[in-house]
Amino acid sequence: MEYATLSNGVIMPKLGFGVFQVPGDETARCVSDAVEVGYRHIDTAQSYMNESEVGQGIRDSGIDRSELFITTKVWIEHYGYVEARESVERSLRRLGLDYLDLVLLHQPFADVYGSWHALEELYKEGKVRAIGVSNFSPVRLADLAAFNEIAPMINQVETNPFHQQIAAHEHMVARHVQHEAWAPFGEGRSGMFTNPVLSQIAEDHGKSVAQVVLRWLMQRDIVRSPNPPTRSAWPRTWTSSISRLPTRRCRASLRSTRPPACSSIMMIRAPWTCSSRWWRTVMARRDR
Repeated sequence: MEYATLSNGVIMPKLGFGVFQVPGDETARCVSDAVEVGYRHIDTAQSYMNESEVGQGIRDSGIDRSELFITTKVWIEHYGYVEARESVERSLRRLGLDYLDLVLLHQPFADVYGSWHALEELYKEGKVRAIGVSNFSPVRLADLAAFNEIAPMINQVETNPFHQQIAAHEHMVARHVQHEAWAPFGEGRSGMFTNPVLSQIAEDHGKSVAQVVLRWLMQRDIVRSPNPPTRSAWPRTWTSSISRLPTRRCRASLRSTRPPACSSIMMIRAPWTCSSRWWRTVMARRDR
């Protein structure tokens, strides 16, 4: 495992296990299996609605908490100083943890400043070891860094061979913000695993396309936590190409997964397409 050092000195594994779109009844087992085969960075979020199951998987793994790096993200429904702080406290309870290694603001919308101030306080209190953002453009990232006491330590943005984020990456490096990739496999869309250029590189080196993509990101010093693609985008070669899922049981469970009618990815890209009333109902049920 290779590691990245954040601007505050915290060390995090460069390769993480993402649980977006992993169904709740499979999450605990998949997390436990991931830890068993060597993953130490687990990436979840409030909007994934599986924090409790991630916590169960961590406990089932039997590994010491100090050996793990756990990330979650504050969803826009919980933005604002008071609500953001309370939501992180709820995430800690759902995960069954005393502290989080990394908390991100999931989107650059709504009361970003109030939410960031809440993360700054949690960081100073030791409940969070590092704080950052997700899906922030260079302009929004520069604004947040310039007008707050603590600058973001990470920016997690979609990064893959079809969306390389070259200018954004250079901006993050200049500001000492760690670049982290979501959707490093492009969620399986656009023929990522059958692309002729990537396939030829993989063949030349005796590797899978998935391994080539992960190595490309590592060479750019980008942290990545791959998530499974939506079912409609999975190529036939998916289960033989991807190296992220640690066991056959997890792969089988994901092959049978159907994305929810109002999926998290739709909310991430277009939050107005999902009913806020529906979301409040879901989160209220999860918070109990």
